Amino acid sequence: MNEDVLSKLHDIKELEKIPDYSIFIFSILIFLGIILVLTSIFLFIKYLKNKKTNDRKTYYNILKNIDFSDSKKAAYTITKYSRLLASNDREKKLANELIEDLEFFKYKKDVKNIDKMSKAKFLTFMEILDV
Repeated sequence: MNEDVLSKLHDIKELEKIPDYSIFIFSILIFLGIILVLTSIFLFIKYLKNKKTNDRKTYYNILKNIDFSDSKKAAYTITKYSRLLASNDREKKLANELIEDLEFFKYKKDVKNIDKMSKAKFLTFMEILDV
């Protein structure tokens, strides 16, 4: 009986070697995962930078919503933000004219309301701004 078993064992072939590519597949998956993570981080940072508020728009909105009932405060606010917003020669020239007109409303204790001429210059200044 032992001989029968041994004769059957001689018919068994050797184990075949199966090529193993799992380490290569694993490294490619790790590499693609790292690239995916880095790309998503890059896009997130780019999104956050683009989302940052624009100072010129903020200043423009402050000037657009200015309250002329308190002429002293309005004169100071217009002076501050018009200097910050004026970028080209035309805007700077108009801003300086507007600031000169508003000098009367800044340095006195009690002031009148801002006159129509100054308001018209202010509106002209707001129209030429490129924000």
